[in-house]
Parts: sequence; C-alpha cells; structure tokens
Amino acid sequence: MYLAFKEIKKEKLRYGLIILMIFLISYLIFMLSSLALGLASENTQAINSWQAKSVVLNKNANINMSQSVLTQKDLKNVKMGKNEAIVGETPVVAKAAKHASISAQFLGVNKSQFIYKEQELIAGRKAKKANEVTVDQAFKIKGYKLGDKITLNDSKKKYKIVGFVKNAKINIAPIIYGRMATWKSLREGMVNVKASAIISKSSKFNYHYKNAKTYPIKTFINKLPGYTAQNATFELMIGFLFVISLIIIAVFLYILTMQKMHNFAVMRAQGIPSKTLVGATTSQSIILVVVGVIIALIAMGITAVALPKSVPMNFTPAIMIVGSLGMLLMGIIGSLIPVRSILKVDPAKAIGE
Repeated sequence: MYLAFKEIKKEKLRYGLIILMIFLISYLIFMLSSLALGLASENTQAINSWQAKSVVLNKNANINMSQSVLTQKDLKNVKMGKNEAIVGETPVVAKAAKHASISAQFLGVNKSQFIYKEQELIAGRKAKKANEVTVDQAFKIKGYKLGDKITLNDSKKKYKIVGFVKNAKINIAPIIYGRMATWKSLREGMVNVKASAIISKSSKFNYHYKNAKTYPIKTFINKLPGYTAQNATFELMIGFLFVISLIIIAVFLYILTMQKMHNFAVMRAQGIPSKTLVGATTSQSIILVVVGVIIALIAMGITAVALPKSVPMNFTPAIMIVGSLGMLLMGIIGSLIPVRSILKVDPAKAIGE
C-alpha cells in the first residue's frame, strides 16, 4: 500500500486520468441504474401500493388489465373478502382549462373495498361523489390544483379533483381514481360489463370461471407493455459498462506495469519479494477505483437533488452499494491481468546484466 501511494503521489496526472475514467463510468452506472429503477417503479407504483399478490383478468386479454373486461357471467361465482377489490381500467386523456392535457389511466373503484380505502393522499381528501376524482401527484407537478375540473377524452362531463394520491402510477401513466359507474360510461358499448379485473392481496386467491382467469402478480407485471424489454435494455447497458471498466483498468495497469519493468527488476534484485510488488499493483487499482467511485457518488447525489421531480430517478442505497462493490470487483480483477508479467520478471535481463 505504501508503494502504491508513493507512486500515485508522484505521477498525479497519469493516475488522475485513470481516476477520471473510473469516475465517468461509475457515474454513468449509477445514473442508468437509478433511471432503470425509477422507470420500473413508475410501472408498478400502484400495484405495489395495493400490496397485490394475484389478479383476475379476462383470459383473452393477453394479461393486460386495460384490455380486460369481466362480465356478470364471468364473476357469477366469485367470493371476495376484505383482501379483494374489483377495478375497471381504461386509458384516458385528461383535459382542463389553462392546463396541459395528460395521458392517464382511469381506474374505477368501489368505495367499500380496500383500493379506495387505502389511497395514500398527499393533499385533499378521497372522492365521495360521482363527479369527484383523486389523481396521482404527477397532476400536481404539471400545475393542477385541488378544485380544478377535468374532462376525460371527448366527454363534456367535468370531474373535480379533490385529492392527490402518492405513488399512483401504472405502466408509467398517472392514475385517476373514480367511480365504477364512470368507468362503465367510458367503456361505451359494453353490455353487462362488471370490471376489468379483481385485485387480491392473497397469493392463494384462485378464481377460474367462464372467461375469468387468475394470474400471479409477477406474471402480470412482466406483461406490462414495454416493462420487460425496458429492464433488459438497462441491465445490458449496465453490464457492458462494468465490462468496459474492467478493460480500461486492466489496459492502463498493464501499460504502466510494462513501463515499470526496469524498476521492478531493480527491486527484485534488492530482495523485495514478488508478492510485495503484486500487492502494490492491486493496492493501486483499489485506491484508484475507491477514489473514482467516491467522486461519482458525490456527483450522483448532487444530480439526484438537482434534477426535477418529473424525472423518474430512484437513487437508492442498494444502487450505491451494488454499483460500488461491482466497480471494486472489476478493479481487483483488472489488477490481476499484469500480475503474470510481474511474477516472470528477470532481474538480470531487465537490468541489462
């Protein structure tokens, strides 16, 4: 460790450039990981807030709640307890005077069931009347206020915003909570329609009848449009960044090692064991990675505070720990690449004897 510090202190510019590269890669890894987690969270915020474990949908709806319709016949034999709730979902465009239109998902809910009762409000109250709705906090970020009246799609009927709900998004779209009757009116032409789905907090709830089929919530989440592809893309990008960091560290250390072979030969001739030289190279790598990652964490913390709330970023301690350990592991592996050259150094040849 002493040799590592002495050399880094002597060659500040050279090692500073390596630290800069590690910082940039680490920062990008933290950024992409935070965005990936933030986007994934916005896909499933509402589902997580419901603590859902299973969902009943129309078996022909391709496990998509907005496309699912359950009729009275489908739900004829269903027995629901306090852990089950029916919902009706349909995509809408919310409009209001002097405000930007927002693409959202309207969810019709029953006042006697848990989804309505457990709404976590950040402002206002729950909807009590047919012309009242509660909306996700994204509406508040867009400038909507309590008391604003919105229209849905081409309907002339206006609905008053009486509350803002925390973490009410599904498939990235903000949710508008209202009555089941409103949902039915938005799904014009449907006969004997009862709901889009049954949401259950129990993994043991299993209902099959006519066109109704129960799915585990994990299966439902993985079928959300774009969810799996989005996560796979981010994971691939982050994986490539770790590989790139490994290559950069290995190449830099190998080049530096080759340039120092004469010095290593002299030290070997003086009786310094190979393990000391190997330890110095590994220590250098660890120091460089630690410094670069710390700077990246500081920069990422500033970025997370500075970015607007509309950016779906979730910079969590888990990302900090996993990203840092991943970079440290890449640094250690990268430092082992030039070890073979150090072990094979011939003092007599290197010194020129």
